Amino acid sequence: MRIHELQRRMRDAGAGPLHEHRILRLWSHALPRDSGRRRPDTFFPSSLLAALPAIEAELAGLARIHAVHPGADGSERLLVALADGQTVESVLLPRDGLCVSSQVGCAIGCQFCMTGRDGLLRQVGSAEIVAQVALARARRPVRKVVFMGMGEPAHNLDNVIEAIDLLGTAGDIGHKNLVFSTVGDPRVFERLQQERVRPALALSLHTTKAALRRKLLPRAPNLAPEELVAAGERYARATGYPIQYQWTLLEGVNDGEDELEGIVRLLAGKYGVLNLIPFNAVDGVPFGRPTWERCKQIARTLHERGILTKLRYSAGQDVDGGCGQLRARAAQVPVQALVRRVP
Repeated sequence: MRIHELQRRMRDAGAGPLHEHRILRLWSHALPRDSGRRRPDTFFPSSLLAALPAIEAELAGLARIHAVHPGADGSERLLVALADGQTVESVLLPRDGLCVSSQVGCAIGCQFCMTGRDGLLRQVGSAEIVAQVALARARRPVRKVVFMGMGEPAHNLDNVIEAIDLLGTAGDIGHKNLVFSTVGDPRVFERLQQERVRPALALSLHTTKAALRRKLLPRAPNLAPEELVAAGERYARATGYPIQYQWTLLEGVNDGEDELEGIVRLLAGKYGVLNLIPFNAVDGVPFGRPTWERCKQIARTLHERGILTKLRYSAGQDVDGGCGQLRARAAQVPVQALVRRVP
């Protein structure tokens, strides 16, 4: 379901802009209909009041939490069932963050990721994306949403932009706290700058070597690391938000001294931050993570050489932290054997 289809239904039922905004705000915040200063029967026209039960039922049916997998760090990996029986993953993060999915599966085929193992199964509708936020907000506050879950947001651009627009308006999430993560589709850099809500951007870099990047991200756009950083720099300067460069640390692959030299060459003086993310173990994937001491050494070396670097402890590493793992395991064995079911 697309958000614009929901808006059309509300308008057909007599909703004006203020009525529409209130319904979208209540839904995206997981609030009951009677929240707010004005009672629904004195605020909504009678035709809209009559249509609301059906609209609310359809919204409630978009997605439900099938299972919760809590982590020791305060994170919660949510297996979310969509109306057609497909599942995606959302992750409630420490400090009021939420990671959402934009596709069921993924077409990129990153070698270190579970999500793309079965390819792309279908797109997630814009309303289904916002439904993930509403489900999470019913559990705890959400003030930041990152599009870093299952899927490549650039391959579902219309739906993702529509969801971002709602979350940045009726959803009351600061624009810089909406983070669009991409492997570097050129359409992203132009399209996002034209929108009313312009999110922050996270670019999957992972290596400074073009040939290695093509191997690790086999179906990503054929942009050299230099081209990707140049496009990111232009977006950062245009929006005023520093680019987040994502770098999954893979032992013996992209954690060597040659890569550190390449990072300094590429990112020195750039308006951005490098996020180092130690690899989350994935069943059947032939990669390992460097030791924590080595990760700290890499971050320290880069920082000393003038690169703003953050070493991220990936939330939920004890709960199938690599995105797509919970969904894959749930498809193989009964979910109750893996996670606590939601009442």
